[in-house]
Amino acid sequence: MAQRYNRLKVHPYNRAVASKKGKVPTGTIALNKRARHDYLLEDRFEAGVALEGWEVKSLRAGKGQLVDSYVLVRNGEAWLLGANITPLASASTHVVADPQRTRKLLLHAKEIARIYAATQQKGFTCVATALYWKGNRVKCEIALGKGKKQHDKRAASRDRDWSRQKERLMKQTG
Repeated sequence: MAQRYNRLKVHPYNRAVASKKGKVPTGTIALNKRARHDYLLEDRFEAGVALEGWEVKSLRAGKGQLVDSYVLVRNGEAWLLGANITPLASASTHVVADPQRTRKLLLHAKEIARIYAATQQKGFTCVATALYWKGNRVKCEIALGKGKKQHDKRAASRDRDWSRQKERLMKQTG
């Protein structure tokens, strides 16, 4: 009885990574840092992603990118456009792999309606901010964002630099 409770359910890939690097992987596949720079992000949603087998294998190997990806709502369904999942040479020998294909996002109808209503307003867009593992499923964090003007980007950069300087000064005096 005690032996059954002591066994841990660890995916073989996670075990291999943990033994090589000496730490447990975080689960984050890809981040869209440019979205945080270009948009003022407001509402965030967690969506499942409908993937093919070769895409899952590529994501396990860390071959996903979210740069210039966005979400489009069409016919009551949410779609992820512009996300790039590079196929592995060994995993995609038997299929014709399209790295930038349109992928369906799995959301509740109320969330889709909320995203659609917000994107119809002036200045709002929906962008993908992160891809990550939740259990054995791939999730995509999407956010509603309003485009920043150039002076807003400069102000954010100035604030970030000032907070870094404050940290350095506090570290030197303390």
